[in-house]
Amino acid sequence: MTASVSVQFIWLEHGRGLEAPRQQTSGAAGVDLLAALGISETLTIDPGKRALVPTGMAIALPPGYEAQVRPRSGLAAKFGVTVLNTPGTIDADYRGEIKVILINQGDTAFEIRRGDRIAQMVIAPVTTVQFELKEALDETQRGAGGFGSTGR
Repeated sequence: MTASVSVQFIWLEHGRGLEAPRQQTSGAAGVDLLAALGISETLTIDPGKRALVPTGMAIALPPGYEAQVRPRSGLAAKFGVTVLNTPGTIDADYRGEIKVILINQGDTAFEIRRGDRIAQMVIAPVTTVQFELKEALDETQRGAGGFGSTGR
């Protein structure tokens, strides 16, 4: 059984008229985020540059949840465009506009227009953490090995 959670949202003035977020298929983990640019506006991201792209929406996550903003694999594979702070985290108490930091790591300029799918958002449960200070940690086979220590 797949869990379901209700997320309230509002359109900001510049987001009105865009399609509401939804999972595109029954097996999709995320919803697409759309660019909320002006009708005739084009945002160009040159190679090696980044841009903060508005979505025109704000959400109210239920307590105990977060939203993760992740790249769209097609944009990354075809154009070298990805989300810079992957995954971007939206906390349950944030009520501002969702914006996406895109970076163009491709070879050519990338143009974004109103309604373009720029990223995906996944809603996930949050685990509350309490750190417990100890004098030493238990030993494991891996130990302190990291950054490729278990293989290529």
